[in-house]
Amino acid sequence: MHAYDVVIAGGGMVGLSLACGLSGSGLRIAVIEHQLPADELPAEPEIRVSAINAASERFLDRLGVWQDVVARRASPYTSMDVWDRDSFGKITFRADDCGYSHLGHIVENAVIHSALWRKANAAADITLLAPAKLKQVAWGENEAFITLEDGRMLSGRLLVGADGAHSWLRQQADVPLTFRDYGHHALVATVETDEAHGDCARQVFHADGILAFLPLWQSNLCSIVWSLPPEKAREMQALDDDRFNHQLGITFDARLGRCRVVSERRIFPLVARYARSFAAPQLALVGDAAHTIHPLAGQGANLGFMDAACLIAEVKRLQKEGKDLGNYFYLRRYERSRKRSAAAMLAAMQGFKTLFDGDNPAKKLFRDVGLVLADTLPGVKPHLVHQAMGLHDLPEWLNDKA
Repeated sequence: MHAYDVVIAGGGMVGLSLACGLSGSGLRIAVIEHQLPADELPAEPEIRVSAINAASERFLDRLGVWQDVVARRASPYTSMDVWDRDSFGKITFRADDCGYSHLGHIVENAVIHSALWRKANAAADITLLAPAKLKQVAWGENEAFITLEDGRMLSGRLLVGADGAHSWLRQQADVPLTFRDYGHHALVATVETDEAHGDCARQVFHADGILAFLPLWQSNLCSIVWSLPPEKAREMQALDDDRFNHQLGITFDARLGRCRVVSERRIFPLVARYARSFAAPQLALVGDAAHTIHPLAGQGANLGFMDAACLIAEVKRLQKEGKDLGNYFYLRRYERSRKRSAAAMLAAMQGFKTLFDGDNPAKKLFRDVGLVLADTLPGVKPHLVHQAMGLHDLPEWLNDKA
């Protein structure tokens, strides 16, 4: 049996960022991942992307991977246009108006994952167990014991569930889950447009959904995230390319000229999830294992990265003070901090979803007036931009710019 200090179930972006952040602290770290990443990134963009805000950018920079990400494929966006279709409600954000060079970056998940994997693979104190699947876990007094499907056994003083929305580790620990079906599916794809995106992220609300165009590293490529009722999403997925392109252009008000889908179209159910506990004896949950939110503001990956950043700080503190990494009494500090942030984001996303859902005339007027007021009242937009950039929610070690 191999003994580790921290065992991370899940080698996705959040799990790997946690491992990289703990590297060099005197801890023995293992990451269990069910599949190996591809050796090379495909020439065509991956359809799963994230809107990386300033907080996550700073986090990834501290881990030593951000320059690798930017050097490969990342698109900074310097503005954002939001409008209500067939109405007067609109708001525009410009980075330079708020004193920033950019609002964030649109990055393929595979690009971030690849950079983190290479970083973790090069670290002497990180063991990447892949491909590997968990089979059993037994909880002891001061450590937990894991058996993999291939028979290998290992122990850890702290187990971390970073294994996604359907977390096996969360289920094995009997952590209750609160969830709410948003009643929408997200249709994602890559599209080519006649006109250049101009480093602008665009989002339009319409009667039965929300459509986002996110700028990619090529000036005429965008990633789309289209939130629709399940039947409508499946209908749009099944259309031939010409009919899909036509409907897409109409919904988007032809803001970038003609649109042409250049990838497969995939759909994902949208469900809000919130674990009742983010920690337990010998266990911490991070990322989608702890919470999932509507992609309305693109904050899912950023929430997960801040989970990892906060847990890194707590584990390093416990290690430095010679305390038990898996003691729930100590892990509650992490849990309180991240539950508060996740609950606030879930509430905000639900409020936005409710406000922009449907075409009730009274609700439509209310949200249109709200958008116009937010666009014109002094001081409102800089505050909204600061919140979206995550700079209010940094753990101390990232808040220190040294």
